[in-house]
Amino acid sequence: MRREIHSWWSPRLNKEMEIVAYGHYGFAVLLFPTAAADFLEYERFQMIDALAPLIEGGHCKVYSINSINRESWLNDEMHPRHKAIRHQQYNGYVSEEVAPFIFNDCKGHVPIITSGASLGALHALNTLFRRPDLFAGTVAMSGVYDLKTYTKGYWDEDVYFNSPADYVPNLNDEHILEQLRQKRIIIASGQGAYESPEAAKHFSWILHTKGIPHELDLWGYDMPHDWPTWRKMLPYFLSRM
Repeated sequence: MRREIHSWWSPRLNKEMEIVAYGHYGFAVLLFPTAAADFLEYERFQMIDALAPLIEGGHCKVYSINSINRESWLNDEMHPRHKAIRHQQYNGYVSEEVAPFIFNDCKGHVPIITSGASLGALHALNTLFRRPDLFAGTVAMSGVYDLKTYTKGYWDEDVYFNSPADYVPNLNDEHILEQLRQKRIIIASGQGAYESPEAAKHFSWILHTKGIPHELDLWGYDMPHDWPTWRKMLPYFLSRM
């Protein structure tokens, strides 16, 4: 399996940021770390091993990037406004730096499916809904799609526009809605320990009210909020794309 690590100085984040690429062919999958982890988290927790048959078979290419959650919502020493600003800078890094890198690496505008688990699911889904012109779909696993869960009571315009459970109900731009209706959207959750299936069901209801096709897939009560669940989910969903 091809495995290449790249890095560059991000002008939006003002720091060196790494990305790892796996595979040669297929549509692209962009992975967001679960919480405060780095670009190799999915490899350390054997997710890349679980995806190896799809990667080696040319079904998809997988890219994994760093989070900066320690510099935003998971940093209790930062003022909330500064957390929101940093979050917005990360959005710019993903759309204006990472997406062009993937297109260049794939030698064309291949479909990019975003994915992640836990806090990574919120980032993955929010990335698609903010930029449906750039991304082709999302597989969001075990996420909570209300950013206020992480802001500890802080609220401003940037929180609103990064909290899909808040801004999607008020999304009335038919051009954007029509773009989203063409995407592959999968909202998945286990129902075991530490999972939040109600968050998945609530966001599914929001999408239903907006006429946005999607799949809500709730797995069993034996599926906890943990890597064994996600290592089963992601290969299953990507194999169907």
